[in-house]
Amino acid sequence: MNLDTQQTAAHTPPAEAASGNGSAAALRTGREPTIRISHLNRFFGKLKAVNNVSFQAFAGQVMGFIGPNGAGKTTTMRILATLDVPTAGDAFVSGYSVVDDPDRVRKILGFMPDSFGRYGNMNVVEYLDFFARAYGFRGAKRRDAVERVLVFTELRKLAEKSIDTLSKGMTQRLGLGRTLIHDPDVLILDEPAAGLDPRARIEVRELIRLLATQLRKTVLISSHILTELGEICDSAAIIEAGKILASGSIDEIRREQRERRGHADAGTMILRLSAGVEAAERWLAEQPHVGQITSAGDLITFAYQGDDDAQHALLKSLLLNEFRVTEFHRKSESLEDAFMAITKGITQ
Repeated sequence: MNLDTQQTAAHTPPAEAASGNGSAAALRTGREPTIRISHLNRFFGKLKAVNNVSFQAFAGQVMGFIGPNGAGKTTTMRILATLDVPTAGDAFVSGYSVVDDPDRVRKILGFMPDSFGRYGNMNVVEYLDFFARAYGFRGAKRRDAVERVLVFTELRKLAEKSIDTLSKGMTQRLGLGRTLIHDPDVLILDEPAAGLDPRARIEVRELIRLLATQLRKTVLISSHILTELGEICDSAAIIEAGKILASGSIDEIRREQRERRGHADAGTMILRLSAGVEAAERWLAEQPHVGQITSAGDLITFAYQGDDDAQHALLKSLLLNEFRVTEFHRKSESLEDAFMAITKGITQ
């Protein structure tokens, strides 16, 4: 779906590219991925910056691309954006190869790097108009493209303002607007929230979520702020030292980590009481499936390997024993938790 109200013709990928993807995820969803990276390699001498990387993302999805500095994120993104070429392997955007069909890829992909030129002595409208011209828009279509982006990014009120005087948050909105000027189906965003204050980060996050959920764009986003990625991402690919360590939906990654630890139902329970914390600790120590009990103030946390039925029975027993429970739930494993469990801190 486009940013404006008019529908444009759908991009039709080559039949051979569409039929070549038999991945399990595609079969489950009944959809073809809009981003498909297949055994991608990029070597710089002996340095394997990207080493046999494969993953995919779908329309309407925000996918987090996560890894430490030097892991290969930006190199992979640059290849997707046709700014670099792989040593081996390939990447496809809506079925088009970045190696064989880079011009077609550029028409349907927008890339926002972690830093971008701002061209002094331009105001916001002139800057966006410059990129509209670069994409071949002329006349009324160019004016419409600029206006559409100004409205979406809420920069209309700053249209005549010099870009050199914009705040960091407004500058990032301008960078996003530049990326959207040709209304691409796929967005590659490299650290779009870096250096923003909390309000600006929330506003950028809401724009990104809107692009995926309402406009059905595919968004691949890298960030070091994992808590924020966990709030907006449907899926993730975790990369370290050039290799993908895990990819899939957030739930799939969490489940795989629990299974690797050897107990699919293991987790941490949170118990809060208005009184009787020490007595509750002693009681819990005698219960099945319970281990590693710690407390702080009115809060008790403990490892728990019981299933949902056992969890229900434990809560029932707590109440029957007249413990004054005010909070009881299993702690959700965050994207940050999964990242720390999966990665080893390896650098290249």
